[in-house]
Amino acid sequence: MRSTIIGIAANAVLAATKGIAGFLGNSYALIADAIESTSDILSSLIVWTGLNIASKPADEDHPYGHGKAEPMAATIVALMLFGAAITIIVQSIKEIRVPHHAPASFTLAVLVVVVLTKEVLFRFVINVGESTQSTAVKTDAWHHRSDAITSAAAFIGISIALIGGKGYESADDWAALLASAIIIFNAFRLIRPAIGELMDEAPHPSVEENIRKTAGSVKGVMALDKCYVRKVGFDYYADLHVVIDGNMSVKKGHEIGHEVKSAVCNSNPRISNVLIHIEPYSKIKKKSG
Repeated sequence: MRSTIIGIAANAVLAATKGIAGFLGNSYALIADAIESTSDILSSLIVWTGLNIASKPADEDHPYGHGKAEPMAATIVALMLFGAAITIIVQSIKEIRVPHHAPASFTLAVLVVVVLTKEVLFRFVINVGESTQSTAVKTDAWHHRSDAITSAAAFIGISIALIGGKGYESADDWAALLASAIIIFNAFRLIRPAIGELMDEAPHPSVEENIRKTAGSVKGVMALDKCYVRKVGFDYYADLHVVIDGNMSVKKGHEIGHEVKSAVCNSNPRISNVLIHIEPYSKIKKKSG
């Protein structure tokens, strides 16, 4: 949440700077960039709200917690990226069709500062997202990277317009179009894992492999059958079928189940709960036969 707040403050300053510079410097690419930064502010607020809700503990109405708020926030942010890209496309085409003056040269200096700032923000936020495995935070980070890309494209477009002179005035508008295509590509990349998480898509195979390895090492476990894992917010929930001796007492089987659960949860702090289903070895043997 701290990284998101830092992003909101930075975007507010950058959006104002780019908007004013774009208006005074006659650059729609820079104005489009300001629009993208403004959408970043709203998206960061959505991410912050989603993280705040996702961090709430489970209650009577939400026995599995509020973790789904996190990928929901990521999905909304990705959709906002699509919206920002479409807005830039429409306005860029309009500017290309209407003759106008070339951008002012001082806008290049503004864009250099913006690109560097946004790239630093991206690296900071993506590291936070990777360390917490937060889909929403990683989405927010790529929003910063998209902003850096649009600013870099604007820099190239304005440079071409200034160097080319008459007849190249719309180069920065074409740059804005190119940047919007990159934003749409990133939006597709970001919305895919968010929707997957909302639909309880299985996480990386290494998570299940670690669960099976840990559970299989518990004394009394003869084999493992089904293992289903899903991500809910920052945590994982697992359903695990444990095979034990069919002649073992219910009490002993219950104890083994608890030992497996404790071992798995201790092996990975992000595994919040493991639902254990005990299977008798004889039953499994008959199935395989």
